[in-house]
Amino acid sequence: MLDANSAKEAGQAGTPVAQAIDLRQEFEAVGIADVFAQLDRELVGLKPVKTRIREIASLLMIERIRQKIGLANDPPTLHMSFTGNPGTGKTTVALRMADILHRLGFVRRGHLVSVTRDDLVGQYIGHTAPKTKEILKKAMGGVLFIDEAYYLYRPENERDYGQESIEILLQVMETQRDDLVVILAGYEDRMQKFFASNPGFRSRVAHHIDFPDYEEGELLSIAELMLQERNYRFDAQARAAFIRYIELRKTQPLFSNARSIRNALDRIRLRQASRLVDDLDRRLTADDIMTIEAADVLASRVFAKGAQPDGGGA
Repeated sequence: MLDANSAKEAGQAGTPVAQAIDLRQEFEAVGIADVFAQLDRELVGLKPVKTRIREIASLLMIERIRQKIGLANDPPTLHMSFTGNPGTGKTTVALRMADILHRLGFVRRGHLVSVTRDDLVGQYIGHTAPKTKEILKKAMGGVLFIDEAYYLYRPENERDYGQESIEILLQVMETQRDDLVVILAGYEDRMQKFFASNPGFRSRVAHHIDFPDYEEGELLSIAELMLQERNYRFDAQARAAFIRYIELRKTQPLFSNARSIRNALDRIRLRQASRLVDDLDRRLTADDIMTIEAADVLASRVFAKGAQPDGGGA
């Protein structure tokens, strides 16, 4: 077995190092399996996304081993783009990615700082640079998640200061990529236009991951998991009603996947509580309090012919 210096010299020379690594031991030592299990618990479906995250984690695991045994290695570019509609799990996956990067030693702290344009861009001259630099300072050692990143660029407004923030971000993404990972997120079509208008971002982003919309069956599973976490459940009729709710809600404006499902359940719980309280002479059991009935679902305006749901998708 080579000592550290010999291994490093051999690696730099491109010479294979006579050192065996127990891959399972390395994998278990960093606890990546725990992160994958947490991701599976938190998010229904999204198989293509989870597959890509596992691929990235595998690459980083091998890079970690290459460093450990002294083989020549080129630190991978880790900046990413997450595209998809609202409520498809982009922020949750970003959180888990920050954890993976930290466990594998590619960021120091493993925290996530989530921002939008308003956190980075000022409204007057001299305000943008300090705002952007302050956010970058908070994010160093972890992951900076910029939601709806395309709003940074507003070419139609000559007095817009977004370009100043973009230039600072691009510089840091290049010069400090060993201490910060930036994830840009938003709708796919708008992100494509953003990258076309800002080639500096495209050249620095190594991983483009698309988050598909949830299927109806997946949305039902998400709803049942959310209810279970709060000690609620559908009865058979309510479950059938909610399946119909999903079918209708997906065709109406402002649908936001899991986010709309969560909002719908909040309103269903309100209606269930009102139904229970309407009968003050009733003695309630735990089963009564936990059970969602069909009437609690069917009272939604989504079932009214031609109705347009409000922003919460009631």
